[in-house]
Amino acid sequence: MARVVVDVMLKPEILDPQGQAVQRALPRLGFEGIADVRQGKRFELEVAEPVDEAALARIHEMAETFLANTVIEDFVIKVEESK
Repeated sequence: MARVVVDVMLKPEILDPQGQAVQRALPRLGFEGIADVRQGKRFELEVAEPVDEAALARIHEMAETFLANTVIEDFVIKVEESK
């Protein structure tokens, strides 16, 4: 069994109000020196079959059509070893 991680982030040109709220709160909580915060989503998929090119293509299609809003978000797919 393999784990495939899909990280979804807002595109750099898209305003991130949640990230900005976190960035403004950090100094009040004693965490200095953070220049920028962007908030995203992480999906961990446990894949029962071996992750080959066909499986990755299917996961890419899933991310593009369901997990991410590609108008405002980018995504990265990574294969990790299961723990």
